[in-house]
Amino acid sequence: MTDRYCVFGNPIGHSKSPLIHGLFAEQTGQQLTYEAVLAPLDDFTGCARQFFATGKGGNVTVPFKEQAYQLAGSLSARAQRAGAVNTLKKLDDGSLLGDNTDGAGLVRDLTRNAGLDLAGKRILLLGAGGAARGVIEPLLAEKPAALVVANRTVEKAEALAQLFADLGPVSASGFDWLEEPVDLIINGTSASLAGDLPPISPSLIKPGHTVCYDMMYGKEMTAFNRWAAEHGAARTLDGLGMLVEQAAEAFLLWRGVLPDSAPVLAELRRQLAQG
Repeated sequence: MTDRYCVFGNPIGHSKSPLIHGLFAEQTGQQLTYEAVLAPLDDFTGCARQFFATGKGGNVTVPFKEQAYQLAGSLSARAQRAGAVNTLKKLDDGSLLGDNTDGAGLVRDLTRNAGLDLAGKRILLLGAGGAARGVIEPLLAEKPAALVVANRTVEKAEALAQLFADLGPVSASGFDWLEEPVDLIINGTSASLAGDLPPISPSLIKPGHTVCYDMMYGKEMTAFNRWAAEHGAARTLDGLGMLVEQAAEAFLLWRGVLPDSAPVLAELRRQLAQG
């Protein structure tokens, strides 16, 4: 029987994961199927258990990452830190290992695809939800000069900064406390989905120098990246590369082979442009 994989989410119809993993499997000669599973909002656990009766692995997207964390029998160190799981793997004894590949995917997109060196840089991370929490550890591993987590509710940002304080120079801030320009701004809020902007000052962008990255992506430029470009950001990047890279990390965990993400990312860009 062919090994079964899936992505759990709600909604899930828009998911690019089946396409990405299908291309990875083709490229690496791996025999597997990968489907999108619409998990009921009130019974993710039941749905996941049913799938894993025969399934080998699953990706987990909004809004189930915290529930997947609870479901996993064991956790990778990075999933434990993140408090969220985006990748599940069935182990030989039938139990589930939970991992979080989001942060590794973001860092690989920034350093490899975008060619940025994060060492010694001042990084501003917007948002203190699950998306932000999952990327702090890998960002700090790149040895930035400072990582500031900014959030509307400052207490949430402070709790995160404390949680990761042993790993590097991380601090918390309100959105409106910040004035000094930084090297990199990462938008980890979901504001872009509604076409909104986090309320931050344009003075954070040093024209021609600051790079802005939105974890969201779309056919059009996101609201955040439009704002960044208007204020002279050196580059604006979206989260499509992060999506492909976190998938590549999950594929490696499941199959023991790291696929080449570049052609897959190029194909997704092409399809996105065509709409």
